[in-house]
Amino acid sequence: MMTSKYSGLTQLGHATQQPQTPEDAILEAVPNTQDVDYVVRFVAPEFTSLCPLTGQPDFAHLVIDYIPGPSLVESKSLKLFLTSFRNHGAFHEDCTVGIARRLVATIQPKWLRIGGYWYPRGGIPIDVFYQTGPAPAGVWVPDQAVPSYRGRG
Repeated sequence: MMTSKYSGLTQLGHATQQPQTPEDAILEAVPNTQDVDYVVRFVAPEFTSLCPLTGQPDFAHLVIDYIPGPSLVESKSLKLFLTSFRNHGAFHEDCTVGIARRLVATIQPKWLRIGGYWYPRGGIPIDVFYQTGPAPAGVWVPDQAVPSYRGRG
């Protein structure tokens, strides 16, 4: 059997159990074979976690943009990582920034930003934004285009 650059993946193409916690989740990377800078965007419009004090569910629309360095995040592993928060108790800020930091540690992007657009808790929507620094010059980075929460108005 031939070895490929993808042979180390343990989740894609395999039956995979849902990790119970973000710490248990395995984020996997694949080589970035492009020699130009470009933006990759992942959108998770139904992200959920739990309030660490009440255990009530919290909901967010996440937008993750990054300019790859040597690696790309493998999307099935990202999906499993994000869904591992469903039983995880953490405040909005911890979830949003923690996701970004884990991605940075795994794939070492040239640039990354995340927008966590959280639905209201206690009547107050909380939006959390993080980025690693300014985007490299010459790369088109589209607006995240998620409107502020307006309720029923």
